Amino acid sequence: MRRVVLLVCLAAAASSAQAADDRTLLDHCKALVAQASADSAEVLYCRQVIKEWTLRDSRMSVDEDGRPLR
Repeated sequence: MRRVVLLVCLAAAASSAQAADDRTLLDHCKALVAQASADSAEVLYCRQVIKEWTLRDSRMSVDEDGRPLR
């Protein structure tokens, strides 16, 4: 039951993070994956979040403050 609530909260955070362009979920996922010892549903979800942010950042020419990267 607790995992279901956690996954629902993560899904809600993911949608709000994408809408607000917030890196809070990314930071949470990086910490979770660093501490994880097994592949749970939450860890797999966080790995996907990290992958998507990495791909997104590689396509950006500015940082989150709008300054040019190069």
